[in-house]
Amino acid sequence: VHLQDYAIVGGCSASHQFCTVGKHAMVGGMTKIRQDVPPFMLCDMVEGAMKVIGVNVVGLTRRGFAKDVILALKEAHRFIYREHLNRSQALDRVEHDIDPIPEVAELVAFYRNSQRGVA
Repeated sequence: VHLQDYAIVGGCSASHQFCTVGKHAMVGGMTKIRQDVPPFMLCDMVEGAMKVIGVNVVGLTRRGFAKDVILALKEAHRFIYREHLNRSQALDRVEHDIDPIPEVAELVAFYRNSQRGVA
């Protein structure tokens, strides 16, 4: 299991081997991590499966991220998880419709380079 910088994993969580928890991500306690956890996101167990709940706003704010970066990550989350697009369409929209900031580019690269799939 690879835990990137500033990743937080709650107590009694279990992870499948070779999974990656992205930087500044937060995983709730008692979560079964079966796929990669995207950076900057908040994940928890919902109805027996790990789900991305939203952006880790509190953690990013505490680490000093600018409001415009957090808003761009929220917009990326909306495209990826709420717009009912397939993953490649959502990532293309994120790349073309959101300002090119390093954190969003890193998020897109994480999805594209995942070997186990992303939650």
